[in-house]
Amino acid sequence: MNRRGVLIPLVVLAIYVLAAIFAPLLAPHDPNAVTLAQRLLPPGAHHLLGTDALGRDVLSRVIYGARVSLLVAVGAVLVGGVVGVALGMIAAWRGAKVGAVLMRLVDIVLSVPFFLLAILVVAVLGPSLLNVVVCLALVRWPRYARVAHSATLQTRSRGFVRAATATGAPGWWIVLRHVLPEVLPVAIVVGTLELGLMVIYEASLSFLGLGVQPPTASWGSILSDGQQYIASAWWLATFPGIALFLLVLAANLLGDAARDRLDPAKRAELPRSRLFQRATMRRKAA
Repeated sequence: MNRRGVLIPLVVLAIYVLAAIFAPLLAPHDPNAVTLAQRLLPPGAHHLLGTDALGRDVLSRVIYGARVSLLVAVGAVLVGGVVGVALGMIAAWRGAKVGAVLMRLVDIVLSVPFFLLAILVVAVLGPSLLNVVVCLALVRWPRYARVAHSATLQTRSRGFVRAATATGAPGWWIVLRHVLPEVLPVAIVVGTLELGLMVIYEASLSFLGLGVQPPTASWGSILSDGQQYIASAWWLATFPGIALFLLVLAANLLGDAARDRLDPAKRAELPRSRLFQRATMRRKAA
């Protein structure tokens, strides 16, 4: 992917992040203010994206919904990534028995359908913003564990790790100094690809009433309310759907760019002529 192809999703994500951070300044109305006299107004000058069945401004709720979606997505990626990378590296470094137990746990978690596991977690913890983050992290950490386990096994057999082991360096130092820098690029690639998926999962849980609870604005809950008026008030589901689509598309494009840039397997697939061209361009630029 060229630089322009990377710049566009970065700009889109930056817009969403700024909208989430400065939501109180950008939202023209209180997202939770109920005005029944103005219910189901179509898009107009006073309400740019119309109002919902309770007279709440749709634009304000979409802006505040971006804050919820990004907060949940980033939190789930960070928590799931830290837990998954740590367990994957432990499984590969500690030996066959520990690795077998942890990787079988990974297989068990991956074998359970997402929504079934999500319903179980939410039923135990209760629906809330924090619990949605915990739920998504519990569901998705095995993916990080798998790639961290594979990358650690490959790095463990390399010469510089063997040399560090032969000199008597402690295992924790070798892992942090030599193994972790080799695992992080792959984990970052997985995290960028998971970001858009977490947004979809959060919206799905909120759509089913298992995620962020009313009156907090969430794209999933807005879509759930809008489905009842899809024929008479098309704007209720259309604009949150467009916002969700653009965010997920930008996250996926950025994830593809990160994979091409950081994934060692993808870099190895580049033709030699292309690598030669890149090296030539760098020398000219220098």
